[in-house]
Amino acid sequence: MTLTPDLHRPAPAHSGRRLLLPPAPALVVGARHATLVTPDGEVEVLEPEAAARRLRDDPPILCHARAVARRLRTDPFRAYDVLELFAFVRPARFCLPTPKGLAEALGLDMPQDAEGEAVAVVDAARALLTELMDPHRKDRSDAAGIAFAMGRAGWGWGPAVLAALGRPDGGGDPRRSLMVWGQLKEWQADAPEPPPGQFLVEPAEARRRLAELVATGIHAEPRPQQSDYASACSTAFTPREMAGTPNLVLAEAGTGVGKTLGYLSPATLWAEKNKGPVWISTYTRQLQHQIDKELDRLHPDPEKKARRVVIRKGRENYLCLLNLEEAVGVAQTQPAYMTAVGLMARWAACTRDGDMQGGDFPGWLVDILGKGRTLALADRRGECVFSACPHYQKCFIEKSVRRARKADVVVANHALVMIQAALGGGDDAYVPTRFVFDEGHHVFDAADNAFAGHLTAFETHELRRWLIGAEVSGRSRARGLKRRVEDLVGGDAPAMELLEEIVQAARALPGDAWSQRINGGITQGPAEAFLAMVRTQTYARAHGPDNPYSLETETRPPIEGLLETAAELDAALAKLLRPLEKLAIRLEEMLDEESEELESETRRRIDSVARSLKRRAQNEVAAWRQMLAALREDTPPQYVDWFGIERSDGRDMDVGMYRHWVDPTVPFAASVGGQAHGMVVTSATLTDGTGDPELDWQAAAIRTGAVHMAKPPLRAAVPSPFDHAAQTRVLVVTDVRKDDLKQVAAAYRELFLASHGGAIGLFTAIQRLRAVHERIGLPLEQAGLPLLAQHLDGMDVSTLVDIFRGEENACLLGTDAVRDGVDVPGRSLRLIVFDRVPWPRPDILHRARREHFDKVAGAKRYDDMITRLRLRQAFGRLVRRADDVGVFVLLDPMMPSRLKGAFPEGVEMQRVGLKNAVAITREFLAEG
Repeated sequence: MTLTPDLHRPAPAHSGRRLLLPPAPALVVGARHATLVTPDGEVEVLEPEAAARRLRDDPPILCHARAVARRLRTDPFRAYDVLELFAFVRPARFCLPTPKGLAEALGLDMPQDAEGEAVAVVDAARALLTELMDPHRKDRSDAAGIAFAMGRAGWGWGPAVLAALGRPDGGGDPRRSLMVWGQLKEWQADAPEPPPGQFLVEPAEARRRLAELVATGIHAEPRPQQSDYASACSTAFTPREMAGTPNLVLAEAGTGVGKTLGYLSPATLWAEKNKGPVWISTYTRQLQHQIDKELDRLHPDPEKKARRVVIRKGRENYLCLLNLEEAVGVAQTQPAYMTAVGLMARWAACTRDGDMQGGDFPGWLVDILGKGRTLALADRRGECVFSACPHYQKCFIEKSVRRARKADVVVANHALVMIQAALGGGDDAYVPTRFVFDEGHHVFDAADNAFAGHLTAFETHELRRWLIGAEVSGRSRARGLKRRVEDLVGGDAPAMELLEEIVQAARALPGDAWSQRINGGITQGPAEAFLAMVRTQTYARAHGPDNPYSLETETRPPIEGLLETAAELDAALAKLLRPLEKLAIRLEEMLDEESEELESETRRRIDSVARSLKRRAQNEVAAWRQMLAALREDTPPQYVDWFGIERSDGRDMDVGMYRHWVDPTVPFAASVGGQAHGMVVTSATLTDGTGDPELDWQAAAIRTGAVHMAKPPLRAAVPSPFDHAAQTRVLVVTDVRKDDLKQVAAAYRELFLASHGGAIGLFTAIQRLRAVHERIGLPLEQAGLPLLAQHLDGMDVSTLVDIFRGEENACLLGTDAVRDGVDVPGRSLRLIVFDRVPWPRPDILHRARREHFDKVAGAKRYDDMITRLRLRQAFGRLVRRADDVGVFVLLDPMMPSRLKGAFPEGVEMQRVGLKNAVAITREFLAEG
């Protein structure tokens, strides 16, 4: 058939600017077939193998080349990827990485089938090039110079971009065009902020501020439940009575209450009254940016908002300008890097804050360009040289730290808040006093990660790299401790001697290529010798050592020779610990002795290095020594120790000894709770669902650490305004064998077809997801239902969710991250299917916690508590608005009735066969 014969029709030229579309076919690929549209409009439908052969010598125009290659089951091939063109023309702006997403972002007609999508891809390219032809277009970087450098290195869009800009020769120096850091604004040093005031926020004030914020929305909708919630949260914004006794509020707000605006109302009032920041903490990045968007109501002026609201993340989330500069240098001699470097330079010139994990950085760029050419440009652990960096005054991280000191609201994440509190401020010595922990049901998990100890090959090698620096030329730009601080202590003989002692002692830690040596049994140094023994014991005793997943075993009794290697490693760590601690003390002495001569930034840098040394000495080296001591004695009762091997696709990735708190909310309460004056811990799923209010709140107190706080919390529960009994159905399928993946896949297929998409499939294991995906892709494609899959599509979860949200009839398969990170109101989500009851994994750590918490709670209900929480979280994704309807299906006939408290009151849990489940799903959603 023939479509538009003018598929590559020219556009009017503007003073030497012209549209030059590549004379290439357009390609889209489904689950089993490829659709090709030639420049003259001829349409061909090809099998994947035939399409792959056809495209080897005829690069097509397409959307997301790597995803297309995966669908064709072939290696990446040359192509004109319109997403690359979008990232060049509209840097720091987002679109869904699909033909429909491009069409929506560019205001084009939405395609309705595969042929329409192919045409839309070409239309998108034409629209982007036409946009470049506008002579009045403003740009923050030299588009022509960067495009010339990229085109000279082989970027397919180079000639078309230069033609659209009317500068075929680029003009000027291409390398200078890539040096975008020169155009960034510098931050200015300011005097320290005074401590915040102590004015309280009255409940009535919080209600009034909430009414003001709600009225600014497009759909103003006052809700009594939301006002009650805001009033309860205001308790956390009153002065505390005694040190170490924060005013704690545990607040559960059902879906639809609007808890974000609820807690922002007293929080923003307190910040304005007291001239101090409130830190809002989340578990997921998605919610960070959702909160940031809500604050547009209070600060509609972007410039004012930039001063008053700051998103804070760990250093590893931000682009390092020194890394970008070095990448530009590498690209001059290695052209394969130039496309990525050019697109990263374009983004760096336009980004709001340099955040590469969300914000205005399109997540799909990582998949298109590769992690090594995108995320690897972030501030990798331990490499920052602070004020010694030529880009220090323009550093995105330093800007973020300084802006946060003056902001009203800092939107951070649980991990950063906990680490900052444990370190007394971390990179930024400022310690806030008011916190809101949204997604509070994840406080336990976040604390578990933040306060754990890992004596592993990866962690010990990282410490060696931090201390010694890159030891193989060209492998890393990591600068060792001596290079980072020698300009500070170069004239101080004792400090220089300690630096030399540290470097020598660090050679006991694993060096480069440690994996080959440990796995091969030919080790270097005491750390590798110990880890090789750990590996031997783990393989000897772990359950199922031949499976492709991570392995673990108890530390007792040790195999022959393990204690001897542990003692040798302990002695080596003692030799390292002493100079680390002494150098930290010496740096503090220098701050005192040279106080009259030191510049402010030099003082800050010395102080930062001293604190880093203390942190490494105590939190790593000293902690590792304590773990080794437990091999000879007994593990302290508050900890759990084990040996483990981290694996990925059957390959050993890390090996070592692990230590976690039995109850990680103990250090959370001591660190964050010890410094906080007021805290709100909130979630839609904070309590348990036993039906006994006291037991349910007891679960909330255990999971949030409230049981360890000095002052009892205020408990507030605000019910959802939605009628879940009318808006949802919960079905337990009784005749599908959960261990037969053919039956499981058939159930997913029929349920997804019954709902006509808008469905999420949740899995408790990746291999089950893979097996189902393989079996249902073709029938869903034939029914016109796009299928997305975490772990298979090569995109991060947030990008997959964005695509799913934008496609009303799409289906998405995923695991925990999808269950916890999805917010899809409307028809795009109307069915959730869970493959089986999500019981916790029965590993060594869980076993210890179950024994501990069952004693604390007085009943054997720890497993039930965790499982109900997971089911509540999954079910809570279904209804996000008053007009949403949805069906929740569990393909597990062994679902216990005692877990039905995971679902809202009034929602009936029906046990039915698959045939009836399909019929109920089809009829209920059709009525809805």
